[in-house]
Amino acid sequence: MKTFADKAIAYYQSLTAPSSLPPGVGVMNPYEQPAVRAIVEQFYTRFYMDTQPRVFVLGINPGRFGAGVTGISFTTPQNLRRYCGIDNDLRDTPELSSRFIYQVVEAFGGAAAFYNRFFLTSLFPLALTKETTNGGTVNYNFYDDKQTTAALWPAITEAVRTQISFGADRRVAVCLGRKNETYLNRLNEQQGFFDRIVTLDHPRYILQYKSKALSTYLDQYISTLYDCLAKP
Repeated sequence: MKTFADKAIAYYQSLTAPSSLPPGVGVMNPYEQPAVRAIVEQFYTRFYMDTQPRVFVLGINPGRFGAGVTGISFTTPQNLRRYCGIDNDLRDTPELSSRFIYQVVEAFGGAAAFYNRFFLTSLFPLALTKETTNGGTVNYNFYDDKQTTAALWPAITEAVRTQISFGADRRVAVCLGRKNETYLNRLNEQQGFFDRIVTLDHPRYILQYKSKALSTYLDQYISTLYDCLAKP
């Protein structure tokens, strides 16, 4: 029988970027890089080499400094080393969401304990970028314009469907982000992926706008995660 790790590794290493995005919207596919492919294999082999269902924790789409670099959701190169014990030569990157998520991971008991029960992922699995007027690029969300949402909706549907097959506890899913909730609820109404969805404020929002209440949000996250594990 294939393990959660077997299915996840095969999926991420086979991802290809969509070709029908609006002008100015780009996609980062780190899984094309040998170093990232090796990281993905190490990470899932270490934390998911079993057939136990996980509660899914779903973000929007990866950031260009998190999974857009490492291939691991909400995880920068430095946090991959520090908290997951996976050495790598990738350049350290700034990523607010990863900083908060790994405070949650540590509060839950560390990476092994957290990943034994949860699967961090996103509705769309690849990082999106947007060209700026001065020639630079910034993070972009799949819901930031209607054209991008419509173009990616079939891919989002298939991405969530496929990831559920890794081994999801479909009784509940955790949604990260209040706006993301709108789209996950729409998807769930269409597809019936999860029995219920609970929503938490997005890590980036917390650190960018609510950092003075960090401990309160951390407690809320931990409480919600334990509630999701409780039998109905």
